[in-house]
Amino acid sequence: MNIELKELTKLFLKLGFIAFGGPAAHIAMMQDEVVVKRKWMSEQHFLDLIGATNLIPGPNSTELAIHIGYDRAGWRGLLVAGLCFILPAVFITGCFAWLYKTYGQLPQLQPYLYGIKPAIIAIILAAVFPLAKKSLKSVTLYVIGSLALGLAIVGVGEIYVLFGAGFVALLLALLRQKHIPTRLQSIAIVPLWQVALTASNTKLFFIFLKIGAILYGSGYVLFAFLDTELVLTGLLTRQQLIDAIAVGQFTPGPVFSSVTFIGYQLNGWSGAAVATIGIFLPSFVFVALLKPIVKYMRNSPLMAAFLDAVNVASVAVIVAVCLEMGKDTITDWRTIVIALVSIAITFGFRKVNSALVVIGGALLGYLLTLL
Repeated sequence: MNIELKELTKLFLKLGFIAFGGPAAHIAMMQDEVVVKRKWMSEQHFLDLIGATNLIPGPNSTELAIHIGYDRAGWRGLLVAGLCFILPAVFITGCFAWLYKTYGQLPQLQPYLYGIKPAIIAIILAAVFPLAKKSLKSVTLYVIGSLALGLAIVGVGEIYVLFGAGFVALLLALLRQKHIPTRLQSIAIVPLWQVALTASNTKLFFIFLKIGAILYGSGYVLFAFLDTELVLTGLLTRQQLIDAIAVGQFTPGPVFSSVTFIGYQLNGWSGAAVATIGIFLPSFVFVALLKPIVKYMRNSPLMAAFLDAVNVASVAVIVAVCLEMGKDTITDWRTIVIALVSIAITFGFRKVNSALVVIGGALLGYLLTLL
């Protein structure tokens, strides 16, 4: 294994085990590791990858990990980074799935989660600050970013915010050039088939493959899909889905690893395996197809304007997610203390590993709940 692959393996296995808090937190940790500490890429290129991955279906932070791997070490890097980020979460979720099916309940981890969530907000803020400074290049982008933030806060879907920002910037760029191209390339949407819902492994695979290929948005959108595809058709109880949501929230790595839990409930270890492969496989394909497009977009003046606006909107969406997390998480004096201590550490000591902030938040949360 060459040195780039070893570096990718080490980094994304670590992130796979300690990246709590959902996509915004995962992106913050990757920015700290890849841009700040290792300097594998510039802030601008990292922003471009965030913007581009937000435009395709699937779990954004997982796709960002895959894209970083592709950038660093080609096809092998794509596979290594993606698998190393996904597999720890799948392994941990699988263990919880086994415990749940064997004993009928999940272990009590609430005291630790109580402290992790405010610490995660500090990590996100520390990463968003330099990304925001880099992305806000003009007055136009300030205006687009402000509008995107407002729309994200009031609940407009992130895909509408991202594409809306991009097309507004593209239109303004066209008007400045005072001509409209006679032909614009379009993105073809692959027709998706409907599948009959049974609990067989083949059908499970295609259910989750379909979801992975068309789903935009957060993990909560995933659960809405799962409710429609599995609960309403009688394959899964709503309580099992709620418990799967809980597992996805308090385990590290991609929230989409919740499907490992669901697959296990339906068909044991083989069900867990096919569900996991089905949900993540489209991400590898989409990133491989996206790679040459990102370079084209940055080199084209018109598409660069589109990408710059999408980057600003992506940062705005992350800020909106952070505000929503803060509203739900920082609810008493204990969580305020944890958040303030974590913010002081992340902004005051830039070289502190985000894993230590997460662990510190968990321990502080546990200790404060004893008071």
